[in-house]
Amino acid sequence: MKRANEIRIDPEYQRLFRWSDEQRSRLVESVLLRLPIPPVFFIENEDGRYELIDGLQRVSSMTQFIDAAVIDKEPLKLVGCDIVSELNQKTFADLPLTLQLQLKRSGVRALIIKRQSKEFLRYEMFKRLNTGGSELSEQEIRNCSARIFGDRGVAFYENLIRLSQHPSFVRLTETLADTEIEKRGREELVLHYFAAKNGASYFYGNVANWLSNYMEAVLLEKEAFDYGDEETIFSRVFDAVERVAGEGAFCKFKNDKPIGGLAPAYYEAIVCGVSRTIDKVEQANATVINDALIETRQSSDFRQNVGTGANKRSKFAGRINAIEAAIANA
Repeated sequence: MKRANEIRIDPEYQRLFRWSDEQRSRLVESVLLRLPIPPVFFIENEDGRYELIDGLQRVSSMTQFIDAAVIDKEPLKLVGCDIVSELNQKTFADLPLTLQLQLKRSGVRALIIKRQSKEFLRYEMFKRLNTGGSELSEQEIRNCSARIFGDRGVAFYENLIRLSQHPSFVRLTETLADTEIEKRGREELVLHYFAAKNGASYFYGNVANWLSNYMEAVLLEKEAFDYGDEETIFSRVFDAVERVAGEGAFCKFKNDKPIGGLAPAYYEAIVCGVSRTIDKVEQANATVINDALIETRQSSDFRQNVGTGANKRSKFAGRINAIEAAIANA
């Protein structure tokens, strides 16, 4: 089916092809041993083709072993097979015909979400398949699941990607670990900004759920989202934050010195406080504003809103209000 272009594997729906050669080889070994393989899930597109939404590692691993050219990979040579060690160092062509045919004829259960299904059902199905014990990060799941909404979801997520590459935003988030960036950490911070700025009503303590619920509200058109206006204010906010606070903008402070890397509660307080006072921040003396931000972050009142129980809505509002007042009074 893949060779005939009857199934589609969209990398934006899936994590990167992360399995090691050992993991791929053990899947082949499991199939030959007739061990049960988890089902794969497809969406039926408008043209009748199937689009893979869960099972990339299994499908790609077997395809790479049997016919690597179909997915533009080098042929897989088995390694790490620990039950049938005789399989190690063999390619598909090295197997006897009986094993080749056994692999080709082995079945895996495939579940198809029909094209008549409503977008939200398709979205919810993907989200549930990829939460709880999954190796996907929360933001990788959001990237994939947003696209199930079609053009509307693609537009929203592509906007997150574009804004995550805004120069001042990139410089201000350089303290993110490479592993976090690989797992779409910058895109999550852009969504975090919009959720903090526009979606406080969805804040109920769990940050991951909050960000997902806000994104869902936008995609289901329960919340308005003006792309042009939002991009303009986003650029202004992060350009202004960089001008007044620099690389320590989202850090904790002690004795007027930054401590550690980007702290999410500090991040949302700063970006929301600045967005509410953007005209002043853009025009005021940078040192005066930064001194006010540093002093506020070290104050006992502010720290009460970012410490224990920081995920309460009252504390969420308290830390943003504190930053807004500090700028207004600077």
